[in-house]
Amino acid sequence: MYQLIRKLLFLFDAESVHYFAMNTFKLGCRIGFIRKMLTASFKPVSANPATLFGLHFPNRIGLAAGFDKNALFLSELEVMGFGYVEIGTVTPLPQAGNDKPRLFRLPKDKALINRMGFNNDGVKVVAARLKKWKEQHASSPLIIGGNIGKNKVTPNEDAWKDYEICFRELYDVVDYFVVNVSSPNTPGLRALQEKDSLHKILSHLQTINHQLTPSGAEAKPLLLKIAPDLTVEQIDDVVDLALEIQLDGLVAANTTISRDNLQTPASTLEAIGAGGLSGKPLLTRSTEVVRYICEKTGGKIPVIGSGGIFTGEDAAAKAAAGAVMVQIWTGFIYEGPAIVKKISSKWKA
Repeated sequence: MYQLIRKLLFLFDAESVHYFAMNTFKLGCRIGFIRKMLTASFKPVSANPATLFGLHFPNRIGLAAGFDKNALFLSELEVMGFGYVEIGTVTPLPQAGNDKPRLFRLPKDKALINRMGFNNDGVKVVAARLKKWKEQHASSPLIIGGNIGKNKVTPNEDAWKDYEICFRELYDVVDYFVVNVSSPNTPGLRALQEKDSLHKILSHLQTINHQLTPSGAEAKPLLLKIAPDLTVEQIDDVVDLALEIQLDGLVAANTTISRDNLQTPASTLEAIGAGGLSGKPLLTRSTEVVRYICEKTGGKIPVIGSGGIFTGEDAAAKAAAGAVMVQIWTGFIYEGPAIVKKISSKWKA
């Protein structure tokens, strides 16, 4: 059924139809019996819960940051069966992001290219929205992650200040944090993956984390999302730093700037221009990064696998490489709202 709907949706601008589809689904979920029907329809075949980072995840399949940037669709994503949702990337100040069009489909490759540029409502608005949602859904088991970044106008030497602002504002309304220094769509951002820059940001956040944590409670889980384009030496630096600062985990991996081995014609890619590539072409590389980190650390650093996951077999490959959970994004666009159910029917971690 979704394959037919997808053909229609793919006739329209990718970003516009994203919001149209989600808002339409949101309207349907406001009707009680429709919401119950959809919840039953999308319920994961296998619950496959997990307790990680001191949090209880109802299942191990999550939605990566970038899909629900502003925490607008949490209830609807819970209906679709996701065990956790990562909102953002959120920045201190609201920003419009890069010029449109900025989201492109590559159907021949089952991929997307985006150069969104951290478009979001700003951390204060998002925090207020999350606070209201949590008050209204206190019994919900959905785990919410906060993916945080810096504003485009903030120079890299002051980036740590932006991450601190976001951390403090979201501390009481998210269950864990992911630091995003790996998006290719904010100029200079990936330079923050270098060891010295990362150390300054992450060590500062850990200090604040422990200051804000009530006596006797566990500190808020802090993870780092990395690019798949890092060299082995750069990954080694990230691992060493993660162990030194006692990060709770890594997310591997973000989108890639590579355009290797694509079926989409070069002329089309040139017309699209810059941006991060996600989807099936990223599956092998992102899994390699997961495996390398897990083998190097002996599993000491939990890794969330992200990149190219469309099926239960794809998720199982990430788990076999050492991933403790998985995140999807592009697979959702191509496989539809039943993707969690489909993956759970084939993959039991």
